[in-house]
Amino acid sequence: MNTQSAPSPQFYLTAPAACPYLPSETERKVFTHLVGPRAPDMNDLLTQGGFRRSQNIAYRPACEACRSCISVRILANEYKPARSMRRILAANADLVGTETPARPSTEQYSLFRAYLDDRHQRGGMSDMSSLDYAVMVEDTHVHTRVIEYRIRTEGSLLGGAKGELIACALTDLMGDGLSMVYSFFNPRYDRRSLGTFMILDHVRRAQAMGLPHVYLGYWVKGSRKMDYKTRFQPQEHLVATGWERFSPQTETSET
Repeated sequence: MNTQSAPSPQFYLTAPAACPYLPSETERKVFTHLVGPRAPDMNDLLTQGGFRRSQNIAYRPACEACRSCISVRILANEYKPARSMRRILAANADLVGTETPARPSTEQYSLFRAYLDDRHQRGGMSDMSSLDYAVMVEDTHVHTRVIEYRIRTEGSLLGGAKGELIACALTDLMGDGLSMVYSFFNPRYDRRSLGTFMILDHVRRAQAMGLPHVYLGYWVKGSRKMDYKTRFQPQEHLVATGWERFSPQTETSET
């Protein structure tokens, strides 16, 4: 038996690039590869240290003059939905979320494409092909699942045809929680607040599994499109001294 320890991960630094969140800033990232049998444990450790996963890469900001990107995790075991959140849960009571292996489908890609065309026409993902989407889903060496959200129909209740797929979440299962890697939904159902609903559903799933956290990635102070993340209280932010409970001084307007 080979008793040599596995090699330590190698970290790399990207060149400066324009920040996608704060127009006046530039960004750099430190990253490493998540491959091999140690990948799940490394993903847990790095996520707890402020990294995010994209395919088989774990990365975190390493900007020289800016510290605006802050890792956020919901304290799932303490979370109780406020009235506005309960309204969103009620509005989506007809949805069924099914956990599936990390395998792409044509149906998923059609939904993903509709989401990008409506919400991210000029973003870095705007020209992703079906092959690009397949790689995003399948290129993982950790415990990744796709959660499909479908409208419950009479046929689906009787074991017939599946209901309409209107939202998906690519999610990593970790030792201390769920990490929401990427989620998307049908923009025609905007009134359902599906992005918020999927986060609430992940909190419920974490609670049912006895897991204390739901990781939401980065909150960027000063970026309005990231404001929604601070609505899920209680939550912790990763600061220089470790994870600390965060309480917003002013409440974000409710959906």
